[in-house]
Amino acid sequence: MKIKDLQKIDLPREKLAKYGSEKLKDYELLAILLGSGIKGLNVLELSKKILELIKKTGVRKITLENLIKIKGLGKAKASQVFAVLELGKRLNTDNKSEILSASDVWNFCADIRVLQKEHFVAFYLDTQNSLIERQTISIGTLNSSLVHPREVFEPALSFHAASVIIAHNHPSGELKPSSEDREVTKRLLEAGKIIGIDIIDHIILGKKGYFSFQQAKLL
Repeated sequence: MKIKDLQKIDLPREKLAKYGSEKLKDYELLAILLGSGIKGLNVLELSKKILELIKKTGVRKITLENLIKIKGLGKAKASQVFAVLELGKRLNTDNKSEILSASDVWNFCADIRVLQKEHFVAFYLDTQNSLIERQTISIGTLNSSLVHPREVFEPALSFHAASVIIAHNHPSGELKPSSEDREVTKRLLEAGKIIGIDIIDHIILGKKGYFSFQQAKLL
């Protein structure tokens, strides 16, 4: 389906004006920036493809050259996307968020608390407990094979993080840690000690509350 075939109210700009940015998906926001698609891809399809590359590569690792490699994107549109990403990184650096407690993490995870699949995320912090970046490590039922220490600590080394807070949601709403939760936590704690990057908390997220390994003295 071509972008012009969508009903007017479904177009990103009209949705933004009527409902506000909160109602738009990431690819719809990017589509507004791009304005038009390329041969063979409408602007929404192009936006999804760009976001897939960004998420796969990492916001802090993506380069202009990476974006230009998207077939048909071109240097002009690639430069637009890269400029916005760079601006976002600079603004984030100037206004770092401090994560000091489990309740802060719970607030930062409003987007995944209500999801029907488990999402395992890592918060990478500097020496001042300021947030460098949050990344989704895995999606699916938590187990030691799904969450490998490499997936957690490779970004930590790349970001020069001093410590990491890990968190995942329980779609059931049950906040008590499972045996798998405990096993994954133990494995990551041991790996962190070897690398020299501490896991300072593991937080289980529910729709209306949370469980902190650190507060329960399970770390």
